[in-house]
Amino acid sequence: MRKVLFTAVALLLIGQIAMAQDMRRRPNGARRMAPVKKEMALQLYSIREVMGSAEKYAEKHKEVFKQLHDWGYTAVEAANYNDGKFYGVSPEQYKKDCEEAGLKPISSHTTRGLSDEELANHDFTEALKWWKKAIKDHKAAGMEYIVTPGWGVPKTLKDAQTMCDYANEIGKMCREAGLKYGYHTHSHEFQKVEGEVWIDYMMQHVDAENMFWQMDVYWAVMGQQGPVYYFKKYPGRFKMLHIKDIYELGASGFVGFDAIFGAADVAGLENYVVEMEDTDGTIDIMEGVRRCAEYLKRSRFVRPSYSK
Repeated sequence: MRKVLFTAVALLLIGQIAMAQDMRRRPNGARRMAPVKKEMALQLYSIREVMGSAEKYAEKHKEVFKQLHDWGYTAVEAANYNDGKFYGVSPEQYKKDCEEAGLKPISSHTTRGLSDEELANHDFTEALKWWKKAIKDHKAAGMEYIVTPGWGVPKTLKDAQTMCDYANEIGKMCREAGLKYGYHTHSHEFQKVEGEVWIDYMMQHVDAENMFWQMDVYWAVMGQQGPVYYFKKYPGRFKMLHIKDIYELGASGFVGFDAIFGAADVAGLENYVVEMEDTDGTIDIMEGVRRCAEYLKRSRFVRPSYSK
C-alpha cells in the first residue's frame, strides 16, 4: 500500500513540474489550452498580396474567406473601397461574399482627405458629398464602422482645428446613418503641433459621440506610448483596437497584450482587429495570420466577445 501511495505522489509531482516548465516556455500568457471560439476580425490589408486587385479578388476571395473562417476569424475589415466598390465588386456583393463564408463585414478603412485649398478655406463641401456616397455604400455592405486609416500631422493649430471640425462633420453623418466613425492611430499622432500633442488635441476637439479611436497598439508602443495609459486618460473612447506585433502576435515580447486586453472595459472596447504588415521571412503571410488566430484563441486574457 505504501509503495502504491509513494508511486502516485511521485507521478503527481512529476506532472506538476512538467506543467510548470511548459508554462514558463510559453510567451505572454499564451498557455497550453484547447482553443476557444472567439470573436475576432482580420484587417484584409494584412493579406493584400493575396486579395490584391479586383481580378485577384474574383479568383481568390472565396477560398481565402473560407480559410479565415476555418482558422477562427469571425469578421473582416476591408481596406479597398474605391469608386463605390469593395475589391472591385458592389457593396451588396461584398457583403454576400463575406456572409457566405461565415464572416461579418464589420468595418472598413477609407477616407477622403482635404486638399490644401480646402484646408485653408475650411471648406468641406465637396468632401462631404464624397462621404455621403461612401456612407451609403458602407451601409449596403453591412458595415458597423467606418475608420479613417490616418491623416498627416497638421502644420498649425489652425489647420488642426479645421481637421477636427471636419471629423465632427463626418461623424455626425455616420451617426445619423447608424454607423460609427473612427480614426486609426499610428505613431505620428503623438507628435506636437505648436506645443500641443496632436492626438490629445484631437481627443479634446472632436466630440466622443462623433468619433471613436481605433488604436494600433503596436504603433503606440513603437511611438514610446503606453496604450493602457491612453485608455485611462480617455476612458471609453477606444471602441476598436488594431492588435498587432512586429510579425505574428507574441513575436516581439514587448507588446503587453495581457495588460491591453485587461484594460478592455476602461478602453470601451467593442471589437478588435488583427493586422499583420509582414513576416520575418520564414513563413508566408497566411501562416502568420493563422498563428495570430491561434495565439488569441489560446490566450486566457482574451474574452470570447467584447460586443456590447
